[in-house]
Amino acid sequence: MSNQELIQSSTRTLNPEISNTLNTLTKGQRIRVTLKLRVGSTATWMAPVEGIFRHFNFLSTGIATDRIPEDDIVVVCVHFTKDNGELSSFTVDDHTTIEKI
Repeated sequence: MSNQELIQSSTRTLNPEISNTLNTLTKGQRIRVTLKLRVGSTATWMAPVEGIFRHFNFLSTGIATDRIPEDDIVVVCVHFTKDNGELSSFTVDDHTTIEKI
């Protein structure tokens, strides 16, 4: 995969492995996502969830202060449907793994 095909937000380029996975997913593909959850400053755990991929796009996060558009933080947001029918989404970070199953 060339650098031109890597998914980029305004803040940084995604891990090439995750970028490749997202670029090859098709609507309806079954996926397993593992996210690192954190509560407070010390408690963390890995949380896997499975579902059906719908699509991904970019989320421009809100900031509480008035800033210029170039300072916006944009992250990759993946949308999927859990096995119980719940529509869900998550933003991708350095601790996210996405697997086709």
